Amino acid sequence: MHLNKVIKYIAVLVLLLIFSCNKPKEPIKIDNKDNFLNFSKNILDYHITPKDSVDKSGLMFSGQGAWFGYGLHKESNESIGFSGPFLMTQQNGVWLSTSLMNAMIKVDNSFELLNGGQGHSYSSHLEKNYSSDKIAVSEKLVFKNGHTALLQTKIKNTSDRSINVKILWGHSPILISGISLSKSDNIIKINSTKTNAKGYLTFPKTTHVELVDSLQYNAKSSLDLKPNETKEITILHTFIFPEYSWEEEKKQIQKINFDSVLNVRKQEKNSQLKTLIENRKSQFKDYKYAEVLAKAHLTLQNNWRIPAGEIKHEGLFPSYHYEWFNGFWSWDSWKHVVGLSYYDTSLAKNQMRAMFDFQSKDGFIVDCIYRDTTIEAHNYRDTKPPLAVWAVTKIYEKNKDIEFVKESYPKLKKYHEWWYNKRDHDQDGLCEYGSTDGTLIAAKWESGMDNAIRFDDSKILKNSEGAYSLDQESVDLNAYLYAEKLYLSELATILKNSEDAKIYKEEAELLKQKIQQQFYDKEDGWFYDTNLEGTIFIKGEGSEGWTALWAKAATQEQAEAVKNKLMNPKKFYTKVPFQTMSADHNRFDPLEGYWRGPNWLDQAYFGVKGLRNYGFNKEADKATIQIIEGAEGILGKGKSIRENYHPLTGKGLNAENFSWSAAHLIMLLQKD
Repeated sequence: MHLNKVIKYIAVLVLLLIFSCNKPKEPIKIDNKDNFLNFSKNILDYHITPKDSVDKSGLMFSGQGAWFGYGLHKESNESIGFSGPFLMTQQNGVWLSTSLMNAMIKVDNSFELLNGGQGHSYSSHLEKNYSSDKIAVSEKLVFKNGHTALLQTKIKNTSDRSINVKILWGHSPILISGISLSKSDNIIKINSTKTNAKGYLTFPKTTHVELVDSLQYNAKSSLDLKPNETKEITILHTFIFPEYSWEEEKKQIQKINFDSVLNVRKQEKNSQLKTLIENRKSQFKDYKYAEVLAKAHLTLQNNWRIPAGEIKHEGLFPSYHYEWFNGFWSWDSWKHVVGLSYYDTSLAKNQMRAMFDFQSKDGFIVDCIYRDTTIEAHNYRDTKPPLAVWAVTKIYEKNKDIEFVKESYPKLKKYHEWWYNKRDHDQDGLCEYGSTDGTLIAAKWESGMDNAIRFDDSKILKNSEGAYSLDQESVDLNAYLYAEKLYLSELATILKNSEDAKIYKEEAELLKQKIQQQFYDKEDGWFYDTNLEGTIFIKGEGSEGWTALWAKAATQEQAEAVKNKLMNPKKFYTKVPFQTMSADHNRFDPLEGYWRGPNWLDQAYFGVKGLRNYGFNKEADKATIQIIEGAEGILGKGKSIRENYHPLTGKGLNAENFSWSAAHLIMLLQKD
């Protein structure tokens, strides 16, 4: 009897051990307020020591919409400091210096050799730790706002005797031309002939600061430390445009407390991550998907910019990492807004406003805008696909801000009607992509799918002065317009505008019938663009073929046929599913094609959402997992989210740290 009890006891212990080994990595309940922030720890790898001003071999950390950022040095050395800054205040983003704030440390007048310094990153801040047998050094960098970053250096005496510590600041060589330094009291001013933004390094008043020449400064602080005593020094890095007041910023930073700023930033980022992570769909509760959300969140943060120059409202770059993406694009903006709406509706609303600041009297929305038009001009040659009403509706769903709906509705209505006034060549209620300057290339750009095969044989037609159309009607454009009509009807109802609500709903019903009848090929089971008459399909299965499902404009039977092709491994169910072209097409070319084969996560999301709209949730879940696991660097720490992906190998392609990819990862994982 006693032996049986022992055997049962051992069996229970074995079962408990097995259960504990197979528990999910993520705790069931997250109580500690810092746990959500911890999902962002080292989620992106910021280690880079730039070799020149345009070195893009690593990533850059930024926050609060600042037009500058920093990295962590690749290799530890005898000096302390962060790499950079990387300046988006000038040119197309350049490194000012390998390290503008290098520091050497002396203990009792002898240089101290420090160990460590590889550093860690969070969505809230960067930090590095060093040590020797006499001292422990901690460095942290956090953004106060879009103008100023704070660098705190803490030094602790770990020896058993009193010591004197001297911190000697200087910098690596300046990497760009046109820079000069000047000094006033404890402030080093950074001037540039390439921008009207000014830089300032503000040292504590107790620090001795001197200018060696117009390209070199030195600074020195001295600290007396008793055993186990810790002292800290905070230096402020400011890069500010003339539309903001440096004098006001200077007053504020004179009384700044580093730990208070860091605590605010930690709480803010922790709260945003908590919102995203707790709102995951139930089937994506695994720890790894929480990390994906943390990576997507930080990707959007790094691309966030406050108003400056021509840009009047804050918003997101597509990617700071690529030299020609230092502006705001309309199509990108609408997608960013939907991703942002899940955790920051204020920034989402301003991203909308940034583009509508440039709305023409006839309703046209410019394709893209830039801070400095001497570098690149705004593109008025085309607009982008109409997803603006979708974006505003998603903001309203999250915060029920009826005032923002009132502000946006007349502009959205005007933009929607512009399509029918300027992009319906034969006035049949079906629109075409086109351009304002009559060029074929700009008309292709307007689709957002610049070189998709459906445009290979397109021609341009004149509608009126400054308004041109392609000689084909596009299924995706009209599906977007169908969705817009339903969303406009919904917003009109919110505003108690019953007449508009009724009109848009009726128009949507008519358009849905046209989409189902004209663009769907029963033999192929696919939606295609057609000629203007609607009598010839422009063949070649592409991602435009499932937009009718995303918009809920297809019949159930049509959706079933499209679903079958989406889940076919020879066509769209690749290693990274739902790419822009069927893999069995003879012009499929992911490496050279841009929109002729790569997987763009916005199009993949539209495919997944289209499946969900018609009840194919099992397939949608399967595809979501395959997309996230198949695309290189989405899972795990370090690598950035890319502009697009090779659908067969999963390799990340083109720009790094790409905003709309991050935004659509959020959409894939979040509850609606």
